[in-house]
Parts: sequence; C-alpha cells; structure tokens
Amino acid sequence: MQYVDPNLPREMFGWHSPRLNTWMPIVRYGNFGKPLLLLPTAQSDLLDAERFFLIKAIEPLIKAGRVTVFSIESINSRAWMNKNVSVPMKARLQALYASYVEDEVVPHIRRAVRDDSARIGITGASFGAFHAANQFFRRPDLFDTLIAMSGFYDLEGSYLHGHSSDEIYYNNPMWFLRDYQGSQLELVQNHCQVHLLCGTGKWEIPAATQRFSQQLWDKGIWHNLDLWGPDMEHDWTTWRAMLPHYLDQRVGW
Repeated sequence: MQYVDPNLPREMFGWHSPRLNTWMPIVRYGNFGKPLLLLPTAQSDLLDAERFFLIKAIEPLIKAGRVTVFSIESINSRAWMNKNVSVPMKARLQALYASYVEDEVVPHIRRAVRDDSARIGITGASFGAFHAANQFFRRPDLFDTLIAMSGFYDLEGSYLHGHSSDEIYYNNPMWFLRDYQGSQLELVQNHCQVHLLCGTGKWEIPAATQRFSQQLWDKGIWHNLDLWGPDMEHDWTTWRAMLPHYLDQRVGW
C-alpha cells in the first residue's frame, strides 16, 4: 500500500543524538514552504502520520510548496509510557528530549530550509499536542505557530504521582506558564499564533483543552480555541480533518 504519492518529495535522515544517546530518525515531506514540525501521538513513531494518512491529507499543500513537514520520533516509549522507569528518570528523559528538539532538530530544519533564523510551526495530536505545546511555549523564539489537536497540557493528573522537580516544572506547560513573563510572554502575545483544537466525540477530553485555554487567557495570550462536534472522536479521522483545514485556511501561510 502506498501511503503517500510516490512523486511527493520524501527524505529519511537521522543521526545519533548525543543528548538521548540513541539514533533519532527524521523524515521530511516536500521541498518548499513553511517548515512544520510534527510530533507523534502516544507511543507512535515518526511514520505513523504517514501510515494513518495524515500526510496524505495535507499532501496538496506540500505539493503546492506551502508547507514542508518534518516528523520525528517521540520519547514516550522510553519515558512517560514506560512503567519500568521511575518518574524522576522519565522527567530527565523529557528534559533531554526537549533539548534534542531545540538544539538538534531545529538547527537541522533551519539548514534544510536554508534559513538560519527560520521560526517553525509545530503540531501534534493527543500526546503529540502536549509535546508540541511544551516546545512552543519553552522556545517561542524558535517556534511561531502552534496547532495542538486533541491534547492535554498537564502531566500532573496521570503521570507525575506526586513528584516534582525543575525538570518536570520546565517541561509541563500548565506549571511553567504560571510564571511566564518578560520577553517570552511578549513574543507569544505579539508574534505567534496559538490554535487549540479538540473534538467533543468519543474518547476526547475537551475539558483539558478548555483548562489550558483559560490559563492562556489569564496570561493575556490571545489564541484560538476551537471545539469540533460530537462526531469528531479522538482518532486519526478527526486529525485528518483538522490539520489540512488549519494549514489551508487559518494560519495564513
């Protein structure tokens, strides 16, 4: 089965990450357009978006040169969804993963698009939305657009089990945004786009998105909260509708 048009430019790349001490692959779709970093769901890998036809859904935009997509591996199977790892170690791996994105992936994307100062769009669904929001709000100097789909934004409820540390604090958006201020806050307020999307169908938890939305409003961060109907479940069918709609009609790329 062909998951994408064989004529679609597609490049697999990767390197041994010194931070994570493992091989970390990356796949690029398209040659031109706004760079968009795609974070996997749950324990998915970098090709799940392709296998579940999310790349196919945005293929016309990639072919038109409006967006070029970079998809990377997640840390979840080694960290938050690994029952054999302690919470402090999971937090450490999360912090290393955030550094990997900021200090390894972003420079690679900038080299690939031949723009050393490019700010990048970032997106993800489910657990990928958490990671996307975490990276976006940690470093708005690197990312200028967030499209978070069907996400949650606080590790405290299901993953921390009472633990706290600096590594957790600075990688848990609902925590570190409490003290968001200065140039970071001003950059997000004035030079970024934030889109929080969620369905209201089976397995969706719109309250998690609404709670995060309220925290953003409390910090004076304008954003778009978009709750889709009860026919939109927590599944790829929903994200295949959401992402092309936003890329084509809402973000203005």
